Amino acid sequence: MEWLIWLGAAVSLVGLAGLVWCIAIVVRAKRQKLSDDELRDRVRRVIPLNMGALLLSVFGLIIIVFGIVLG
Repeated sequence: MEWLIWLGAAVSLVGLAGLVWCIAIVVRAKRQKLSDDELRDRVRRVIPLNMGALLLSVFGLIIIVFGIVLG
């Protein structure tokens, strides 16, 4: 079941990369000195990506736990 642990780690890393990407998008938007409405609009567009990346990371951690328990 070692492959399951490595698979889970890879999935978690992809999710973590997605989270970092979402953070970078929001930080870049804040540095552009946008108006409040424009900034809210950008953040609203990033929220689904952020939730998807978080979900992917959680699934990766669940796969890791299954790999440890079954191994």
